[in-house]
Amino acid sequence: MTAAALLLIAALAAQAAPRSVVIPAPDGPAIQADVYGTGPRAVVLLHGGRLDRRSWQPQATVLAADGFRVVAIDFRASVEARAGRDTGCGYDAVCLAKDVAAALAYLRRTGATSISLVGGSLGGGAAAQAAIEAAPGEIDRVVLLAHMTIDHPERLRVPALFIVARDDANASGPRLPGIREQYEKAQGPKELVVLDGAAHAQFLFETPHGGEVLQRIRRFLGTATAGR
Repeated sequence: MTAAALLLIAALAAQAAPRSVVIPAPDGPAIQADVYGTGPRAVVLLHGGRLDRRSWQPQATVLAADGFRVVAIDFRASVEARAGRDTGCGYDAVCLAKDVAAALAYLRRTGATSISLVGGSLGGGAAAQAAIEAAPGEIDRVVLLAHMTIDHPERLRVPALFIVARDDANASGPRLPGIREQYEKAQGPKELVVLDGAAHAQFLFETPHGGEVLQRIRRFLGTATAGR
């Protein structure tokens, strides 16, 4: 990310502290979330397994300045795992998608007319699964940053942007082949962006590609100010 981009994010962050909200969930404890910005166009940010909702603050601040109401949630399973409790939901995309569904319901109740999802790694799998399970028209677009594999990518029919680093790998090997396979099976309008390097999911924002990744997301979401 360039020095100018970092300065812009720092300036925006100083202007817009998030508001903490509690989102009720029909299947258990409430969901903790941070909300940036206002308005009917919404974006839900879904963190990776080692992160939490606060990890999105730089990107959420920029998207809020673009005119979105941005909601970054903490997955309940991740909160429990950090407390040493296993819910059995940890890397289960179907289970995690319930938290996304609760965030969607909250946004609809509070006036959102369009909702997009942006997820990294574990959160990307939850985003893809939620988009599959949602009613037609409920989710407008999804951005998947090196997303966790889902069982039925062929059911993904909303516009989707896939982003992954070429050498991103875990203990099982490179992630790109599996993500490319998921991309090829997805049925909606789609784009795959493969970047140089090995950074995983949200950690791409900490690399020299960080500014490019954010700009691609902004353009994909249809921001009026993406050329700024």
